[in-house]
Amino acid sequence: QVQLVESGGGLVQPGGSLRLSCTASTTISSFNLMDWYRQAPGRERELVAQIFTTGGPNYADSVQGRFTASRDYVKNTVYLTINNLEPEDTAVYYCHAGHPPIEYWGKGTLVTVSS
Repeated sequence: QVQLVESGGGLVQPGGSLRLSCTASTTISSFNLMDWYRQAPGRERELVAQIFTTGGPNYADSVQGRFTASRDYVKNTVYLTINNLEPEDTAVYYCHAGHPPIEYWGKGTLVTVSS
């Protein structure tokens, strides 16, 4: 069974930065898709970054310019760097990967933005 393990979340002040990591138990090059989602309290899960896309990662409009996704094939890890964090970024961030219809989810890492 493929596992995705996120890390890097925590409590950060507005304007701060974090780098989230997602490490897969298999080679990430075996996936057709790999994304970052987030779910804020009381809200639906939303896609924030698509990593495996032609021409580079795609981002949701709400995070464009502040979020940067990257990948390391040697470490089988993808990253999400978040700059200029806002209270509205408070959420559980999930890693998602697979080759449809087979999909995998991590358990998430909590990011809390508060002063």
